[in-house]
Amino acid sequence: MSDKIKDHQNKAEKWFRELRNQMVGAIQNLDGSTFTQKQWERPGGGGGIMSILKGNLFEKVGVNISTVYGEFSEEFRGNMPGTEEEPSFWASGISVVAHMKNPKIAAAHFNTRYISTKGNQWFGGGCDLTPAIPEKIETTNFHEGLERTCNQHDKSYYNNFKKQCDDYFYLKHRKEPRGIGGIFFDYVNTNFEKDFSFIKDTGQYFINFLIDNTKRKRDFEFDQNDLITLSKKRSRYVEFNLLYDRGTLFGLKTGGNIDAILMSMPPSANWD
Repeated sequence: MSDKIKDHQNKAEKWFRELRNQMVGAIQNLDGSTFTQKQWERPGGGGGIMSILKGNLFEKVGVNISTVYGEFSEEFRGNMPGTEEEPSFWASGISVVAHMKNPKIAAAHFNTRYISTKGNQWFGGGCDLTPAIPEKIETTNFHEGLERTCNQHDKSYYNNFKKQCDDYFYLKHRKEPRGIGGIFFDYVNTNFEKDFSFIKDTGQYFINFLIDNTKRKRDFEFDQNDLITLSKKRSRYVEFNLLYDRGTLFGLKTGGNIDAILMSMPPSANWD
C-alpha cells in the first residue's frame, strides 16, 4: 500500500469519527436523551461503534461508524473494482438512520464511505427522506439544500445524483419509490481532496437539516390515523433494506456486525 493511500485512509476514518461525534452530540442536545454505545470487532479485521438512541423526539436513531479490512470472500470477489485478481479491501464509513415519533416528520437516512482496493479508491453514499405524510415545505427545503451543497462542488452533481437516488430507492416489486428521494452516488473518484470536501459538506448538510427540520416540526399535531399511516410506510422501509440495500449486502458479505447492519430497521412496522 502506498503512503498516499494510507494517508487518504487515515483522513477518511478520522472524519467519519468526527462527524459521528457531531451527530451524536447534536441529536442528544435536541432530544434530551442519551445514546447507548457498543463497540464491536470484526473477526477478519477492523470493527466499529454502534450508537442507538430511543428518545423523546427520535423513536429510534442509530449512528454507526466502522473501519473494516481484509479479503473479500470468493462469492463477493469481482463485485468491487480492483478485486478481480486481488481480493483485499479497506473500507471506512458512517451510517445514520432516524425514525421519528411524530409521523409528520420524515424518516431520514444518510451514509458515506471510503473504500480502497488494489489500485482503486472511491467514495460512495448519499442521503434521502422517507416521509409517511409528505409535506411540500419539507421536501422543498431538503432538495434545495442538497442542490446548493452539490453546486458548491460540481454543477452536474445534483441532477446526476438525484436521478441515481430515484432509481436506487425504488421498490420494484411494488412499483413505488421508498420516499421523496435525495442524492445517491458511488465510485466517486476524480481527485481525493476535491471528493473528500464534497463528502464532508454532505455530512454537515445532513445533520443541519435533520436538526432544523425536527425543531420546526416537533410540535406538529397528529392522530391515530397518522400513526397507522406511519406504521404501514415503515413496512416499505423494511422491504427495501432487506431486498435491495447495498450497504446491508456489503455488511453481510464482509462479516460485519449483524446488529449494526440491521440498525436501520424501524422499531415497528405493519403490513395490514
